[in-house]
Amino acid sequence: MTSPSPNNPEANSSPIRVLLADDHAVVRAGIRQFLEHAGDIEVVAEADDGQMARTLLDSHRPDVAVLDIQMPQASGIEVTRWLRANHPEIGVLVLTAYDDDPYVMAVLQAGANGYVLKTAAPAEIIQGVRDVNEGKSVLDPAIAAKVMAQLAGQREQSVESLTDRELEVLSLAGKGHTNKAIGVQLGISDRTVQGHLARTYGKLQASSRTEAVMRAVSLGLIAPNVVTDDDI
Repeated sequence: MTSPSPNNPEANSSPIRVLLADDHAVVRAGIRQFLEHAGDIEVVAEADDGQMARTLLDSHRPDVAVLDIQMPQASGIEVTRWLRANHPEIGVLVLTAYDDDPYVMAVLQAGANGYVLKTAAPAEIIQGVRDVNEGKSVLDPAIAAKVMAQLAGQREQSVESLTDRELEVLSLAGKGHTNKAIGVQLGISDRTVQGHLARTYGKLQASSRTEAVMRAVSLGLIAPNVVTDDDI
């Protein structure tokens, strides 16, 4: 086990277990090096294609999967959809060179927790892994701008009104609180929080927490507190 880094005083004896999937070995090696140098992150498995990623995710059950989009056998988008159906507890951070709108929206709709570009600094990617592990939504600033612009174009679509409680829950989710933390703060159970979020996703026509929060922000329903790399 890696020793906690002095740059991360919150690191404890249980490292964040990560699966890294990218079809370029040199890229994986570089990412693995700076992730494990952080001190509180351990790369438990590597995959060079989407099918291998699914197999290793099944066997290792990491805390966070760091996925590229374009991979042989199955794309990062397909792996994300599979994870949401089979291992919803595993966080997904997409780390890619692609910032095209169709990729961004497809990743968020598949249920990824974060989307960071490979041009980001190592410290930003490390923090992205930590935030995803804590249940937060993470977006590269350039990606956040694209999402907001796209969602702004959908404002004219009819959206069913959210209840005050649903707005409270979604606002806290946008601030990075986990379901358990939201439940404690509002005096309700985790299951009730999950139910509120599920209804909110339906009303906002969203497929993930990140997409729901960004859509609500674009509609002016909640304050823009979603975590981006600017917050790191």
